[in-house]
This record gives sequence, C-alpha cells and structure tokens, in this order.
Amino acid sequence: MRSSERENSLALGRVDWVTVAVYAALVLMGWLNIYAAVYDDAHASIFDIGQRYGMQMVWIGISAFIALSILLIDDKYYHVLAYPLYWLSLLLLIGVLFFGKEVHGAKSWIEIGPVALQPTEFVKFTTALALARYMSSYTFDIHRFGDLLRVGAILGLPVAIVMLQNDTGSALVYGSFLFMLFREGFNGWVYVALFLVISLFVLSFLLEPTMLLIVLILVCVAGEAATNGLWRSKAIYLAGLALGAILIYAGASLAGVPIGWYAAILSAVVLSSAAVAVYAYRYKIRNTLTFVLLFFGSLVFTRTIDYVFHNVMQIHQQKRILDLLGLESDLKHWGYNVNQSKIAIGSGGFSGKGFLEGTQTKFNFVPEQSTDFIFCTVGEEWGFLGSLTVVVLFAILILRLIRMGERQMEPFGRIYCYCVASIFLFHVAVNIGMTIGIMPVIGIPLPFFSYGGSSLIAFTVLLFVAVRLDAAKRELSI
Repeated sequence: MRSSERENSLALGRVDWVTVAVYAALVLMGWLNIYAAVYDDAHASIFDIGQRYGMQMVWIGISAFIALSILLIDDKYYHVLAYPLYWLSLLLLIGVLFFGKEVHGAKSWIEIGPVALQPTEFVKFTTALALARYMSSYTFDIHRFGDLLRVGAILGLPVAIVMLQNDTGSALVYGSFLFMLFREGFNGWVYVALFLVISLFVLSFLLEPTMLLIVLILVCVAGEAATNGLWRSKAIYLAGLALGAILIYAGASLAGVPIGWYAAILSAVVLSSAAVAVYAYRYKIRNTLTFVLLFFGSLVFTRTIDYVFHNVMQIHQQKRILDLLGLESDLKHWGYNVNQSKIAIGSGGFSGKGFLEGTQTKFNFVPEQSTDFIFCTVGEEWGFLGSLTVVVLFAILILRLIRMGERQMEPFGRIYCYCVASIFLFHVAVNIGMTIGIMPVIGIPLPFFSYGGSSLIAFTVLLFVAVRLDAAKRELSI
C-alpha cells in the first residue's frame, strides 16, 4: 500500500464516528422537516428536485462528497491555506456588494445560473481558520494590545462588509467568537462589561429615564460599597443626594424655572461627583473613580441608545425589539411570524401531531417555514419529545466539538474547534430562541435543518475540518 493511501486509511480509521453519526441524523431530520414544511399533494415525491426538499437532497449529496474529501485531505493544508482563503473570501464578499442579488432587503447572494449562493456563510469558516492561524503563532499573547487589535481586525473586516450588505443577523454571528476568546484567556471583565451593556440596552426600553437614572445610581453606589466597604458612608451619601435633588427641584420651582425630577437628580449627582472625585483622589481609592466613570459612561450610553434606535435602526428592527420586550404587540404584521410559530410549536403538545399532519405547517401559516422558522415544523409535528431530541443532538455535537478542541496538542486545532462550537451554539440558541419568542428575529439558519445549499455546505465544512483535525491528533497519539 502506498504511503498516501495508508495515511488516508489511517485518517478515516481515527475519525470521531459518533460526531459523524450525529451530523447524519441532524441532516436526515432536517431533510424530512423541509419536506413536511413545503409538502403538497401535487408534488408528493420526496425526490422531486423541482421542490425545495428535492434540491436539499442534491445539496446533501454534495455535502457528503465534500465531507469525505475533507477527511482525506492532509490536515496541514488548513493551516497553510488559512490566510489565502480568508482574503479570497473577503474579496468575494466585496464582489457581492457590486454584483450580488438583494433578497429580503439584504444584498448577500450571488446567482450562478439557477443556483444562488450566500458567500457570508463560508466566511465564517475562513474567519475561524484565520483566527486559529494567527492566535496559534508562538509570538501571540492575548493580553498584548497589539495582538488583540489584529484579532479585532480579522473579525471586524467581514463584519463591516456584511453590515454593508444590510445583513445584520449574519454580522451578529461573529460575536460568538467571544466564547473562543474566553477559553483562550481573554480578560473576564470584558464579559462583565458586555453583560452590563446588554442590561442597559434592555432597561433603557423598560424603564422611564428618571427611574433608569435612579437604578444606575443605586447600582454604582452598591458596587463601590461592595468593593471598598464603608456601607454606612454610602447610605449617608445617598440620603444627601436625595436631599440635594429635592432642594434643587424646589429651588428651581420657586425661582419660576420648573425642572423635572430627572434634571434635579442628575444635577445633584454632577455637583456631588466633584467632591467624590476629590475624596477618592486624596485617599487613593481607585475603585471609587472607576465607578464614577462607569456611572457617567452608562448614562451617555443610555442616551445614545435612544438616538441609535430612532435614527439608525430600520423600522423592522425597531418593531422586532419592541415586540420581543413586550412593549408592542402587532400580531398581523411585525409579530406575525413569531406568533404563528409559537402557535405551531404549542399545538404539537407532548408527542406532536405526526409527520405531515401539522395544520399550521400544511396551510402555510408560518412564513419562511422551510428556512429560518424550520424548528416550528419540528415542534408541531414531533412535539416536545421531537424538539427535545433535536436540542439534545445539537448539544451532543457542540460538546463533542469542545472535547475535540481540548484534546488537541496544538493551539491551532483547539482554537478552530472552539470557533466552530461557538458558531453552532450561537446559531442553535438564536434560531430556536426566535421561533419561541425569547430571541429577536435576525434571520439566521438552523444548522443542517434550514433549507439552503450555502448554509448546509458551509456548516458541513466547518464541522468536518474539526473532525479531520481531531483525527490527525489521534494519528499522532498512536
């Protein structure tokens, strides 16, 4: 047997076949649900390539061929080709801006004859490779600002181009790489700050400005007290702040210049902040200054949100946020998809209505049911048991990817596997979350389930390169 044949045979022998089996099960279940989602009596054959389920069968065949090819290719090529593939994919993304086709407001598709491809799906793969290549270099240090800046550039370039295509949902997927960065030792305070930003974003819609201001004051004062102690002095400060706000409010009213409570409280905070800053500087209490800056930064951020929401976001994005937070309910327009999806999933009950028996599915009540909202077909026809099975399979897949990453001996493989796990986790959580109304509708596919050749091939490539890197590790360990 020649050496190349022996290496290929060895690679196949060391493949994680449990992961491959989970992949095959998900793809098969996805195909059956696409069939159910677009089924009608006039086109009953599941092999009719004139229908979406027939075309998906073709894409499944192509994906299987690609998966096998990846397993037979030497794993070293993924390291060597990481940068060239990344730059090539960026050029392709830029080309979409000029020659692409607009679908649902996003110019992110390229038509090649009868086939339409979405390059942004493949850029996730090349970005993961590029990150793994750069972050696995011997000189890389995740705590060095220059290195972090380059990581930000690798992530930021595709995000910027995808945003220019008006595909916000695909751009948000790149935020999932924060999970990989956390594994590699990224500063944990960044995640605390991110949590605070998300919390402020939500609270800015749920609370009136005055109440939000009071909440910010209480959180910052409590945080400073928890850090430095002296709770009694903080209680005295809050009492003095309240008294000052009352005096300012009353004084302005008596002077014939009535102001609202928001302005009165903010004025008291500004006046007291100077004294607090001097006190902290004199006694060298750095944390106090940190919380003062945190308060004013949060205040500016909340005011910025209002401007961005009304002047930058598009009307459909505004409505989806308001609908998600329960501030508006428009079941005939902006909230129609999610409402019908929840009805479909809820009607499935514990064991579902049965394959091809879903009424919401059969009568097309849910738009985009074979793509973004494919999970509601699972919920209606397979019920809670079927939905749980799908979620468990995805959980197994993601956990095995993490396991693959942890048993890698080189940083390149570990970083790549974590990138793939992050992408899958984001897609699954957001897609399923939006079909049950706990996540915003941002239009991203459910891996291996949603109809589409681009997404199926891209997710297959993402997964099987990780499987190949894992097989290479096992080859070296024998």
